[in-house]
Amino acid sequence: MKLTIGLSQMNSRDDKQENLMAAEKSIKELSAKGAKLIMLPEHFNFLGPESLRRENAEPLDESPCLDRMRTLAAQLKVHVHIGSYLEREGSRFFNTGVVFDDNGERIARYRKIHLFDVEIPGGKNYRESDTISPGNEVVTFSLGDFRFGMATCYDLRFPELFRRLGELGTDVILLPAAFTLQTGRDHWELLLRARAVENLCWVAAAGQWGSSPPDHLTFGRSMVVNPWGLVISQAPDGVSTITAELDLETLRETRT
Repeated sequence: MKLTIGLSQMNSRDDKQENLMAAEKSIKELSAKGAKLIMLPEHFNFLGPESLRRENAEPLDESPCLDRMRTLAAQLKVHVHIGSYLEREGSRFFNTGVVFDDNGERIARYRKIHLFDVEIPGGKNYRESDTISPGNEVVTFSLGDFRFGMATCYDLRFPELFRRLGELGTDVILLPAAFTLQTGRDHWELLLRARAVENLCWVAAAGQWGSSPPDHLTFGRSMVVNPWGLVISQAPDGVSTITAELDLETLRETRT
């Protein structure tokens, strides 16, 4: 079985409506190119100041942003992985990825497990846990004969999660991200290729690119890596879309 996947590399900022229009445009573009599964990057609908994050969070079942993605998936008859958005559940918030099938039904939800808490001496500090609660479930879903595993951004640095996904029969790992420019230059491709080789699976990663307020700088370079660790498709710098053909026969031959 073969499947065409499409990745959207966005430059999301703090204007939700502009981000949604950009996401819809890229989904339509990728659908026209034949993609049957389309993935957006982490924080597809809002990437802005910490002070505005909570007010831009939406409940899973009462989210205008997710409703637009759900509707578009059904209209275009494609599967859509939204990347991630800020989910509100009571007084808690999660960095949540959601997948809609080609009927607009939600078939998977993954709450990011590993939160990006980094303190750089004399430099910038990142404290995702100041806003976000961690998830605790490893999530997979199926599309045809393919089984997909879900991870998000900083999860990439924790191979134990990917090993668990492999044990669950995952053929393709999907990783939306907003990887920082500084570490992305050296580690993004290296880690994606390592996770593919370690688990003999496809890895598809859709990233944010460029600057977002107040001072986010993200690396981009969205890519698809085959089970042998070779990059078969990669986005250039800038807002763009890419496609790649996933092939189960290649996966089986590599594992053999």
